[in-house]
Amino acid sequence: MTFRLKPLAATLALAAGLCAGPLLTATVQAAEQSERPVLYWYDPMKPQQHFDKPGKSPFMDMDLVPRYADEGGQAASLRIDARVVQNLGMRLASVRRETIGQSLSASGVLAFDERDVAIVQTRSAGFVERVYGHAPEDVLAEGAPLADLLIPEWAAAQEEYLALRGIGQPDLLAAARQRLRLAGMPAALIAELERTGKPRRVWTVVSPTAGVLRELEVREGMSLPAGASLARINGLDKVWLEVAIPEAQAAQLAPEQSVIARLPAFAGERIEGRIQAVLPQANLDSRTVRVRVELPNPQQRLRPGMSAEVTLKREAQAALLVPTEAVIRTGRRSLVMLAEGEGRYRPVAIRTGREFDDSTEVLEGLQAGQQVVASGQFLLDSEANLRGLSVGAAPAVTPAPELHEAEGTVVGIEDGMLGLAHGPFRSLNMPGMTMAFPVASEALLDGLKSGDRVRVAARQSDEGLIIERIEKLGGQP
Repeated sequence: MTFRLKPLAATLALAAGLCAGPLLTATVQAAEQSERPVLYWYDPMKPQQHFDKPGKSPFMDMDLVPRYADEGGQAASLRIDARVVQNLGMRLASVRRETIGQSLSASGVLAFDERDVAIVQTRSAGFVERVYGHAPEDVLAEGAPLADLLIPEWAAAQEEYLALRGIGQPDLLAAARQRLRLAGMPAALIAELERTGKPRRVWTVVSPTAGVLRELEVREGMSLPAGASLARINGLDKVWLEVAIPEAQAAQLAPEQSVIARLPAFAGERIEGRIQAVLPQANLDSRTVRVRVELPNPQQRLRPGMSAEVTLKREAQAALLVPTEAVIRTGRRSLVMLAEGEGRYRPVAIRTGREFDDSTEVLEGLQAGQQVVASGQFLLDSEANLRGLSVGAAPAVTPAPELHEAEGTVVGIEDGMLGLAHGPFRSLNMPGMTMAFPVASEALLDGLKSGDRVRVAARQSDEGLIIERIEKLGGQP
């Protein structure tokens, strides 16, 4: 793939190459020998090929660069002049161990208790004689009438039962009573028939529980088959509160955990409940986990659809904390710049845990009492990369391959390759030029277009430099 630059673009790319070094390069004090032994010369785009003497690269229009014997990240830290520290406004923060009993706040919405549901159905085929004046969303008392049904099968079975009562045949009478039950007559109606001796041809369907009439599927004059659904009633003695919790906090949730809810409708009131269940499926759009809380509702003031602010209590736990702003997240690992005193700073890989307000828990990599850079650490990290400093790895943390950074301007994107007019890769002693780079993942190219200013981080491989990180810069070329 070939990318062509206009003269003005080429001039600007060259200027970017001259300025691509970080602000700290001129001020970093490193003990370097005036005569550094050279192991070999190489082309940064073909690092596997070594040459015994300097000269032009046979692969690119550039000079070979030396590989010194003391390179490879042997220097343990950077030394920064105190005046530079002051000018950059660098701040230090202590690594501290604290007992955290933080409460988690979230929002939620009230919903019906789907376990307290009554479905009213016909027991036999019949006709609707009357519908009482109810509509969906009405609040019903237990035993409230819903509809009157005429059921011909029941009428015939009752007449047969009454005819057998006077002939003194207990076995036949028991069989007739069993037929009434099999026809679907409620036990209360059978007892009334035995007591009064008068058949009931119309059955008044009533609400089996108190609650909200969610559905009413019956109208006067309808004919209904056996098992037809007439109504759905939801109890209100308890309601569910469904709360969305960030998935990063999901490990702290457990059934029976205490919850306090505050509703705008009842300002100043606290309603206590407990987590009934942590639902198994997360929300893919908001990256949250849903929690179901059960709240008592004896006065039926809580209405499904209302919103609530929820506070979940946590048990106090000891944690090692650093300011969140001090953590540098590269996508593959997290690190901090550790202050070692006398102006020395060293990158250290850490393993992070939970976040508490503006602090982040450190699981491995630091100790209480150490100091980390909380402001200006990105400049130090950039300089450490250019100097080739190795990152101190926390226990059980696998260090990532060394990355080499440069700034440049996008000149084209084609076939998964990034055309870049870049400044020097100083950690490789590679000068600025215009060339095409492969990328570790084509997703890195999303949103990029020609003319964008970027900072890239590349890894050396047997196939040359491969770009693994791309950061868009605010300025334009």
